[in-house]
Amino acid sequence: MEDLFRIRRVWALEILDSRGNPTVEAWVETEALRRACFKVPSGASTGKFEALELRDGDERFKGRGVRKAVKNVNEIIANKIVGLDSRDQRLIDRTLIELDGTDNKSRLGANAILSVSMAVAKAAAATSDLPLYKYLGGVDSYMLPTPMMNIINGGLHAGNKLAFQEFMIIPTGFRSFSEALRAGVEVYHTLKQLLKEKYGVSAVNVGDEGGFAPPMSRTEEALEILVRAVEQAGYEPDRQVVLGLDCAASTFYKDGKYLVDQNSYTAGELLDYYINLVEKYPIKSIEDPFQEDDFYHHSQITRKLQGKVQIVGDDLFVTNKDRLQQGISLGSCNALLFKLNQAGTLTEALEAASTAFRAGYRVIVSHRSGETEDTTIADLSVALNTGLIKTGAPARSERTSKYNRLLEIEDELSEQARYPSFMLA
Repeated sequence: MEDLFRIRRVWALEILDSRGNPTVEAWVETEALRRACFKVPSGASTGKFEALELRDGDERFKGRGVRKAVKNVNEIIANKIVGLDSRDQRLIDRTLIELDGTDNKSRLGANAILSVSMAVAKAAAATSDLPLYKYLGGVDSYMLPTPMMNIINGGLHAGNKLAFQEFMIIPTGFRSFSEALRAGVEVYHTLKQLLKEKYGVSAVNVGDEGGFAPPMSRTEEALEILVRAVEQAGYEPDRQVVLGLDCAASTFYKDGKYLVDQNSYTAGELLDYYINLVEKYPIKSIEDPFQEDDFYHHSQITRKLQGKVQIVGDDLFVTNKDRLQQGISLGSCNALLFKLNQAGTLTEALEAASTAFRAGYRVIVSHRSGETEDTTIADLSVALNTGLIKTGAPARSERTSKYNRLLEIEDELSEQARYPSFMLA
C-alpha cells in the first residue's frame, strides 16, 4: 500500500487563465496510476508581499509566458520529488521551499511551486479514493461556505471610475448553500435589469470576476443600486442578503492620500468615511480598507467597527503566517483572506489559516481575478470549515465551476451538510 502513494511522475504545461494569460498546470501521478492536476490562478491587484509568480519577460504573450516556470517543474522539481510519498505534504512542500531558496519563491516561481504542491495533495486524495475536501479535512468537513459574490466591479477589475474594487452581496440568512446561491443569482439578474434600465445595455458588460462594470463614479451609487436589487429580488437587506466591500486601498493610495469619488482623504478621514457608509448601508464586511503597510489604521477600523463589520486582511496579510501574526498582535482586522498563490505552497497557506483560527479570526477562501476552471478552492473551503468563500459573480465558467462544485459537495454530504447562516459582524 505504501508504494501505491509514491510519486511516479511529475510534469507541467503552459495553459491559459480566464484573462487569456498563460499560467501553469502541473500533473502528479502516483504508483497507483492515479493522477491529478492543479491550475494556478493569477491576481490583478497583487500585494507587494506576495510570493512571486515567474513570467518569461520575452516577446511571447507580451512577456507573460510561463515557459521558465514550466521548465522548472519538468527539469528541477520533478527530479527532487519523484519517489516521495504523496501523503507527506509537509516534507514535499519543505523540499520545494528549500529547492527554491529565496524568501519570495522568485527562483523557481511561486506558480511552479504551488502547481506541484497542490497537485501532490490532489493525487494523494485520488489515490486514497477520497474527494479532496475529505482527504484534507477528514470526517469533520461538513460546513458549506457563505458565498461573497462580487457583482459590481471597480478599481483594477473594471474600466469605470469606481475606486473600490469589489461590491459584494453576501446571502447569509438561509438554511442551505443551494438556497443562498439561488438568492445570489436572483439578485445578480435583478441587478442586471436595473443597470440596463438606468445606464443602457453597455452597463452590463462584465469585469474580470463576472461582476458588472457600469459607468459609475460614486461609491454610494453602487451601494444604492445593490440594495434596490436585493429588495426587488424579494429579499431583505441586513437580514437575508448583506453587502461587502473589497476596497483594495493600495490601488488608490498615493503620496499619503486616498482618492475616492474624486475626493482626497487622509487615513483618518477615510476611516470616518467608512464609518458613515456602514451607518447608511447594510455593509458587514470590508476588505483592505487601507494600504498594505498600514497596520495601525487597520487596527483602528477593527476596533471602531467591532461587532458591526468584519474587517478582512488581504494585501495586508498575503496569506503569510508572520505578517498575520504581526496583525494579530496589533489588533489589525479580524479575518484573513486565504489565497493559495500568495503563500506558494499548501502547507504555508494552511499554517496561515491555523494561525488565524487560533486568534479567533475568520478565514475566507478566495479565488483570484485571473482564474482557471480548477475547483480546488471549493473543496478547501469545506475542508477547513471556513464558512466563507469569495469566488466571484455567478457568471463565467471559471467562477460558476466553483459554485457547481460546492453544489456537488452539498449533495454528497446530504444531511450532514451545514450552512453557517451567520451574520458577519
